[in-house]
Amino acid sequence: MRILVTGSTDGLGRAAADALLSAGHVVVVHARHQDRAAAVAPLVERGADLVLGDFSNRDAVRQVAAELNDRDPLDAVIHNAGVWSGRAVMPVNIIAPYLLTALLEGPQRHVYVSSGSHYAGRPTLAGVDWQGRTPGTYADSKLFVTTLSAALARRHPELLSNAVDPGWVPTKMGGPGAPDDLDLGHQTQEWLATSNQAQALTSGGYWYHRQRQQPHRAVNDRGFQDRLLHALAEETGVTL
Repeated sequence: MRILVTGSTDGLGRAAADALLSAGHVVVVHARHQDRAAAVAPLVERGADLVLGDFSNRDAVRQVAAELNDRDPLDAVIHNAGVWSGRAVMPVNIIAPYLLTALLEGPQRHVYVSSGSHYAGRPTLAGVDWQGRTPGTYADSKLFVTTLSAALARRHPELLSNAVDPGWVPTKMGGPGAPDDLDLGHQTQEWLATSNQAQALTSGGYWYHRQRQQPHRAVNDRGFQDRLLHALAEETGVTL
């Protein structure tokens, strides 16, 4: 399978890309810019493809999608890129995966990296600064991307769309004292992106360590899903 892993220069994204390569898949790794690409040079030397783009800039996301549509078709995308705080939270954590989902041609599986923090997200779209002129709220962004995953599953039953809580793991974002297992933190994403096991071929799930969990109640609220998709379409000019 040919799989894009966004945000694959470190942490869970890099671990997933490494493991997928080792399993014999064709992997497209993503770095924000050329300097960051040095971190994935060993993966590229092993055969990974590389795409560059700053996901805080929606024009760059569009360019990444256009470049990938000109290459061999993708089978799956692991939407891993994310930031914890600052003005890039909404652009990177929800606008970028929405645009990639809408613009990429071919992927039959979408796996969105969420967080247990999404339970603290507010299911309201009033006053959300999608463009990142002010700092965004991580919990809100993860509630939105988890809802995007569920909405895609409902609206496009021909696709497999799932969200994953990787746990609080010791990455650059999670910090060295994070208590969860780093290896377990990326295995569910890989499984959902590639496996033909019956459970992995289901859609609309919110997963933690290969177990389906009950997400925030707003995630499966069709009205909230539709309002979110409408807001994202209005903001980006791209419909899902």
